[in-house]
Amino acid sequence: MSTTPFMTLERFIIEQERKHPEATGALSRILSDLSIAAKIVSREVNKAGLVEILGFTGSTNVHGESVKKLDIYAHDMLFKAMDHGGQLCVMASEEEEDIIHIPKHFRIGKYVMLFDPLDGSSNIDVNVSIGTIFSIYKRVSEGDGPGTLEDCLQRGLEQVAAGYVIYGSSTMLVYTVGEGVDGFTLDPSIGEFILSHPNMKIPEKGKIYSINEGNYKYWHPGLKKYIKWLQEEEKESGRPYSTRYIGSMVADVHRTLLYGGIFMYPADSRNPKGKLRLQYECNPMAFIIEAAGGKAIDGYKRILERVPTALHERCPIFIGSPFDVDKVAKFIADTDAELEKPI
Repeated sequence: MSTTPFMTLERFIIEQERKHPEATGALSRILSDLSIAAKIVSREVNKAGLVEILGFTGSTNVHGESVKKLDIYAHDMLFKAMDHGGQLCVMASEEEEDIIHIPKHFRIGKYVMLFDPLDGSSNIDVNVSIGTIFSIYKRVSEGDGPGTLEDCLQRGLEQVAAGYVIYGSSTMLVYTVGEGVDGFTLDPSIGEFILSHPNMKIPEKGKIYSINEGNYKYWHPGLKKYIKWLQEEEKESGRPYSTRYIGSMVADVHRTLLYGGIFMYPADSRNPKGKLRLQYECNPMAFIIEAAGGKAIDGYKRILERVPTALHERCPIFIGSPFDVDKVAKFIADTDAELEKPI
């Protein structure tokens, strides 16, 4: 018999708030509004094959990528769910080039939200898991006017909450406020997120690596050595590792959180700054994984310590179990040292 208590997301948020007498309730209301948006998007994702919502809009987003209809729907739902709550002063989305201003009478909040409305959207038409990623910061600009770009360009260390929703065989909402990670599964029969994965912890070491090996020839030589090392057979170190790559960061990181191992989206000779976005994908996922006991680096330094300089800045990422992230960092550092030796 399950020992997990019957706990809805709403009840969980309220009980967590009681542990912090200084809490104003604003962050709790943000998370509550986000859960409503997630339910609406989940409904549309689950019936996407039955309505004329699949396919491209014919436009491209700020990154030059073709935009799917469901991307736009998810973006709009998140905005509409969050813009009138009075808890935010500004938002930013991976789908918008500039910051998103809150309507005048509702931009009185002290929080900032950044989000990727539908991560992994290239998988929409083939029924592969996709997700929504969100990140919450406190306002840093002065006054009570509209939020600014400065509010959105904060280090990941400054996050007060982050999470993701994965739309797969079931819909799960996973979030942290920096003190542990909890997962909630949507019960569609009652329309509630129920606590299903309390206090999630990533294993210290895993047996799975996740990377797009089609880009192998463009990688850093240290990363190539690391991948070959993972593929070698050695029982004492638990090798070879298995490889799993879905192509949806939410899905790949979610599996890594549960089973351990490492997810990698490195820089390469064609994309020297990486491809994933620091503010919309790397920072929130790093905040979650670190809260679960894992690590996240850009190959050299901690993701959460990077200072963003642009709203849509890209970033390499190596994220997962501490042992595995430390190991790839060592391979890269040792190879750099070898390459710098005089001939």
